[in-house]
Amino acid sequence: MSQQKSVGLLSIPVLVAALGYFVDIYDLLLFNIVRIKSLRSLGLTDAMLDTDGKFIISIQMYGLLLGGILWGMMGDKKGRLSVLFGSILLYSVANIANGFVQTVNQYALARFIAGVGLAGELGAGITLVSELVPKDIRGKATSIVAGVGLTGAIAAYFVAHSFEWMAAGGNEWATNIVSTSYDWRICYFVGGGLGLVLLLLRISVFESGMYENMQQSKVQKGNFLMFFTNGRRLKKYLLAILVGLPTWYVIGVLVTFSKEFAERMHIAEPIDPGKSVMVAYVGISIGDVLIGYLSHWLGSRKKALYVFYALTIVSIALFFMQEAGTANRMYAICALMGFATGFWALFVTMAAEHFGTNLRATAATTIPNMVRGSLPIIIMLFAGLQSAFSYLTAAAITGAVVMTVSSIAVFMTEETFGKDLNFIEE
Repeated sequence: MSQQKSVGLLSIPVLVAALGYFVDIYDLLLFNIVRIKSLRSLGLTDAMLDTDGKFIISIQMYGLLLGGILWGMMGDKKGRLSVLFGSILLYSVANIANGFVQTVNQYALARFIAGVGLAGELGAGITLVSELVPKDIRGKATSIVAGVGLTGAIAAYFVAHSFEWMAAGGNEWATNIVSTSYDWRICYFVGGGLGLVLLLLRISVFESGMYENMQQSKVQKGNFLMFFTNGRRLKKYLLAILVGLPTWYVIGVLVTFSKEFAERMHIAEPIDPGKSVMVAYVGISIGDVLIGYLSHWLGSRKKALYVFYALTIVSIALFFMQEAGTANRMYAICALMGFATGFWALFVTMAAEHFGTNLRATAATTIPNMVRGSLPIIIMLFAGLQSAFSYLTAAAITGAVVMTVSSIAVFMTEETFGKDLNFIEE
């Protein structure tokens, strides 16, 4: 039996997982930030920015869905560290390739491959940290991972706009880069480069003792079908997915298409969707840290979720009450919605806590990516409702459906606070 290793809040594994998620979020949200500029540089008209933008986002999410299953199974069969190495290598190479695309289909293919790679980072990191950190501070540790990691969206925004700011300041090199629309491509090169650098830090991280001990048993490991062969396990799995839906409704619909919403709300000032994403992720990053401490204080995962769900409902209502508002108000509400949906770390931690060591990485990796993969379904519902309702009303109804389903799921979900994770699924 391997000796069970235990680490503290600011240990190397926690910090490396946080930095890995930082690069993950940088790459995942970069398309949302450079969507308009990159698609225009490929020759798309304004009318195509919305439809082709949704197409590429959907393809990226399908990649996340497939990658979540593949990396999750590998995490339980081959180890948490194998996923941390393999996933970051794949999405780093894919993002470098993304900087060379010339057509929408090439763009979609590059985002699909990057999506497959991005799918493994968070689940493997949260699983490893959950198994290495003592259970009484587990929620705090995973919140630090998410809180630091989610600032990758902020970094993506500043990198994406840095050339414009330098050009405005008279920098001739930056002016040439911006004039040739090459700056958005460099953003992808930066993301790929950060990932390759991060690989060097992985060397200092050790494998989970729980996983090493489990390797000596003959139980099935990383069998994705096990979620569907037991009624109780299937219920836990489906509920865990539904709990995370509000985050991607807010980010994937309201924030990403804030420019289009603003036009229909008769907001005169232009809205930069990249800035909307950035301020939303500032809020998410803060929320993700605070919810871990709130859960610790309340002694409950579910009670903390109830608080943040209530804030989410209020912030969504405020979003749709912006008729003839201002750009600053839009950005402030995006930040508030981000804070309210800052329960991603807690949601993924709960996913890891629900299942045994032989299925934990599979659960913690597939569940968040099933949620991400649900975005195309949410977008289809939103688009379908527009045949009978206005753009704004269709979005509001979509939000009501998402929040109702997710609230019921939280109510039916088992409490996992303080749960001992040293068990296996038979």
